[in-house]
Amino acid sequence: MRKRPFGYLKTFLTCVLIVCSSRAMQLYAQAAPAPTPSAPQMEFVFEEIVMLGAGYHPGATPWGERNIVPITGGTFSGPNIKGKILPGGWDWQLASKTGFNRIQADYMLQTDDGVIINIVNKGTMGGPGEPGAKPSPVYTSPVFEAPIGRYSWLNEGAYVGTLEVTNVDGKFAVRIRIYKAR
Repeated sequence: MRKRPFGYLKTFLTCVLIVCSSRAMQLYAQAAPAPTPSAPQMEFVFEEIVMLGAGYHPGATPWGERNIVPITGGTFSGPNIKGKILPGGWDWQLASKTGFNRIQADYMLQTDDGVIINIVNKGTMGGPGEPGAKPSPVYTSPVFEAPIGRYSWLNEGAYVGTLEVTNVDGKFAVRIRIYKAR
């Protein structure tokens, strides 16, 4: 086996260089003020009207009162996407003893060109408030699973939804507006 001259010296000098570089970065980080990140801007993606069926109330659980609401259909549209909401999804609601309701809806969108996209939309609504006070706005955090292709852009980024209860032709529904953070 052939020995390399100065092999240990090279290793030693490499370690010294790494330690010095690391210390220099620490000193720079301490001296330079951290830039203030800018607030995200919101870009409208689409609005959906989600039709809901009669809920099932299994009762109290260790985490609160469970309510399960079937998603029976609906529509959605925005500047770059539109279609219908497929029946068969569910909104799993959990009412805590403090007055907050956790919601988690899992359902499928079908675009006008036939692409099926899964959406899981979580949020919290309600809470203790003054009698007669205007209800707090409901915000959600939708996550998409779109197949690779035309709508892959939905798989990337962070989204915020606004939710309001409504009715369509006398039937219970929610209107959700979805925005992408930029």
